[in-house]
Amino acid sequence: MLKGKHIILGITGGIAAYKCATLTRLLVKAGAEVQVIMTPNAKQFIQPLTLSTLSGKPVISEFFTANTGQWNSHVDLGLWADALIIAPATASTIGKMAHGVADNMLVTTYLSAKAPVFVAPAMDLDMMRHPSTVRNLELLRSYGNHIIEPAEGELASHLIGKGRMEEPENIVKALDEYFSTGEDLQGKRVMITAGPTVEKIDPVRYISNFSSGKMGFALAEECAARGAEVTLVAGPVSLKTENSNIHRIDVVSAVEMYDAVMQALPQNDAIILCAAVADYRIENVAEKKIKREKDAAPVLHLTPNPDIARAVGEKKRKDQVSVGFALETDNENVNAQGKLDRKNLNFIVMNSLRDKNAGFQVDTNKVTIFTDDGQTIEGECKSKRAVAHDIVDVLHKYLSKQ
Repeated sequence: MLKGKHIILGITGGIAAYKCATLTRLLVKAGAEVQVIMTPNAKQFIQPLTLSTLSGKPVISEFFTANTGQWNSHVDLGLWADALIIAPATASTIGKMAHGVADNMLVTTYLSAKAPVFVAPAMDLDMMRHPSTVRNLELLRSYGNHIIEPAEGELASHLIGKGRMEEPENIVKALDEYFSTGEDLQGKRVMITAGPTVEKIDPVRYISNFSSGKMGFALAEECAARGAEVTLVAGPVSLKTENSNIHRIDVVSAVEMYDAVMQALPQNDAIILCAAVADYRIENVAEKKIKREKDAAPVLHLTPNPDIARAVGEKKRKDQVSVGFALETDNENVNAQGKLDRKNLNFIVMNSLRDKNAGFQVDTNKVTIFTDDGQTIEGECKSKRAVAHDIVDVLHKYLSKQ
């Protein structure tokens, strides 16, 4: 899938830069046209001549070509590229990318790029797990960048840990897999629910849950990137959408989300029910702030909210695909498969709060997918955008059958 693609390979000043000779050769062998951009420090680890010979293009490092004074336009490069790979990505460059510090040719090109960006970090283990690096990588993920997680092994310091740049073969594989999906949802309409719902107690208090909406928004961006027209019904979250193919409907309560979903249901080919919808709401919302009493706390009477997943399962057409989510704390597989059957879902995505780095608020997730034909697909812990990619792969297979 890389044949004819324009790839910018950005190389920064880390020892893993030597692997970029192999990476360049593999990209060219796959049929890609490769333009190498190096930071000044990268040239201390691998010679530009090696990379220009392998890529067939002069290496770019500075804003001006020294001997001719020719201007190297980062804007033109950003428009030319089908993908930008930064490998190795040092802690310094990751920090500059996260905060827009455009003090070299590579970062200015990154800021101008319209194409997907793949970042392959490489650094010592203590730098990798430092809070500033962790936060900067979270920022890059939130911008829509694809993080190719480093491997564990012996590092340049001779310590053992996470920080080795992923091998060139696996970087090319990640890129190839991205382009292989193409726009496979072109012409499809997908509705996605995301985030929590908020149920009022009185004018100043409410009951809700810890959902951040990150998984649902990642699914919306993934579907839109693959050509779908997306309707995103979102509870109260601070997240923003990037793709213009996403039509966002903001709601607050479960009843509002139910109404929005039911209204949009007939127009959609697939429905992904990712929101953490409150099962109950307050039966009688107080018109005024409830005051603290001396003797007894107020009693809140709850009433069931509409079951959106069940309603979708009952009302959907045979040519519509419905996908559910199950966040469990015990008996995970049994509970998720039970929900799959009860709600008439085509497949369900289960994750457990007992799994490290999975669930609410975090940028990663680990899921298991159960399908209505008896398949079980076990996933690894990865970024929520990467998890979204896996989920949409399964969705595409279902839509292809319809």
